Order: sequence, then structure tokens, then C-alpha cells
Amino acid sequence: MNLSSLRRLGASAAVFGAAALAAGPVASAGQGQGQGSPVIGPKGVGAVKIGASYTSLRKKGLIGKIRAGCELAPGTRSAALKSPLRGSVDFTRKNPRKVANLTITKGALTAKDVGIGSTIDEITAAYPHAKVDHSSDEVFHATFVTVRKRDGGKFQFAVELDSGKTTAIGVPFIATCE
Repeated sequence: MNLSSLRRLGASAAVFGAAALAAGPVASAGQGQGQGSPVIGPKGVGAVKIGASYTSLRKKGLIGKIRAGCELAPGTRSAALKSPLRGSVDFTRKNPRKVANLTITKGALTAKDVGIGSTIDEITAAYPHAKVDHSSDEVFHATFVTVRKRDGGKFQFAVELDSGKTTAIGVPFIATCE
């Protein structure tokens, strides 16, 4: 893992921790995320896409008000996802603000029915080339599993060590702020 990756991970612990707490008790894959749930893919989740402007998403009622992002990264901005989704959207630093990454903590599944509550075994069964990274286990108390392009990614799962269940899904990665 290179220094910039480590900083990105280190910079997001607080955000990840807050997302995990906001998610509440985890359910098994698909529970509370029935048919018709927004689909998580490499371009975003549901109608919230990477590169979409804050203004367009806000007008459609898909996100909440923009607010300050990570306190360790001046000039960053984020907004909460609106129901049926739960999570956050991080925006680019320059105007017009566009979606840079998303973190989903409830309300969506991947095209292969993997979501919040899924285990590493379920993720790797659906995405056989997924990269399981245990280097973050001590720092974040979570294992990060990255689905690569060849499997329909890029997106990333955070699997909590204690429960062994996914608590957050990031497109294209899980942003961290520590």
C-alpha cells in the first residue's frame, strides 16, 4: 500500500466509523433492501452517479444540503444520500461541485445481490477476482474488499471484523477521514 492510499484510508476513519454507526445493526444481504432497491455499480448507486453535479442531484431530491467534508482536508464538501439510500456523497473541490465518490450504508445492492450485511465469502463468491485487503484491520477494525473492473467494479466493501458483515460500500472506494 503506497503513502497516498494510506493517507486516504487514514483520512477516512472518522467518516467510516460514523457511517458504520449510522448503519445500525447489520442485516444479511438483501434484508431490508428488497427488489426495486437502487443498484450499486461502478458509475454510482441508483440515479446518483460519479461526475453528476451537486445542483442536479439536489434538484432531483436525491441528496441533502452540501456541508463541509473531512475536517482534515480543507475545501472538501459532502452531502447525505436521501431515502431509500443511506450514506454520503463526496464532491470535487472546485465549482461546479461534482460527485467524486459515494459511501452507501443502507438501501442498495450490487447487480449480484451483494450489500450491507454480506460477508467476505459472499462477496468473493459473487466477485471471484475481488481483492481482500487485511492491512487496514488494526486501524479501521475492518477489512476492505475491492471489486475490480474485470468483475464489474470498481467499488469497495468495508467488512467489520467483529461481525464479519459489510457495514459500508464505496464507489469507487470508501473515503476515510481520521
